[in-house]
Amino acid sequence: MDPLSTLWETFFDWDSMRTALPEMLTVGLPNTLILAVSAALLGSLLGMLLAVAGISRTRWLRWPARVYTDVFRGLPAAATILLIGVGLAPLGMQVWGPNPYPLGILALSLIAAAYIGEIFRAGIQSVEAAQLEGARALGFSWGEAMRLVIIPQGVRRVLPAWVNQLIALIKDSSLVYFLGLVASQRELFRIGQDHAATTGNESALLLAGLLYLTLTVPLTHAVNWIDRRLRQGRPATATEDDGALALAGQNALPGDAAARAGTGKDER
Repeated sequence: MDPLSTLWETFFDWDSMRTALPEMLTVGLPNTLILAVSAALLGSLLGMLLAVAGISRTRWLRWPARVYTDVFRGLPAAATILLIGVGLAPLGMQVWGPNPYPLGILALSLIAAAYIGEIFRAGIQSVEAAQLEGARALGFSWGEAMRLVIIPQGVRRVLPAWVNQLIALIKDSSLVYFLGLVASQRELFRIGQDHAATTGNESALLLAGLLYLTLTVPLTHAVNWIDRRLRQGRPATATEDDGALALAGQNALPGDAAARAGTGKDER
């Protein structure tokens, strides 16, 4: 048989793709999105806590955050998912039954938090110190200044990196199949793998890869668009942060005085 024909039949069997597509769209795609989005939300919340703890002046907050980050960034994602999904399975059985999704989401969230925490920490530390000083001059406490002034600016600066981490989560969601999934719980990769094992043809697995690309490629272009916007800077960007400080502090200092105190940007 012609090797090219064999290769084509192995990866581009339209009948195999057509058979697998309905299940991928109705079962695999929703489950993949549930895993990725849930882990992104929980990972972002925990990551923000890690970022704030990581820049804290208190050693008992800073060092645990750094140890956590080193551990979960250093472990392979598959090992983390297996350790949590299998190790905590008896507890999970008592709480929510045999559904492996909560533990899978927990594992993905803990992994994502380590990376997102570093992303947020870098963004927060990139904000000029004068911003914090200006906010404190308006009467904000350190916590209020961080929450209302510094953190929003830092997060905005690292949005491209955050979206990149969401892309990584979409791909890492395929590792949850290690925990064992029933038919209604399978994500894209598992459905493609099952069809490939059943038919001896890799076309369904290739289709799963194409569906992953339909999720990740638009996000990649969104990252590039956001990055260009942030690099180019909108006309109002240079004054938005100052205006936010002035508006937030208008009760502390009247009129122009508040605006002048809010301009904590480094003019260099």
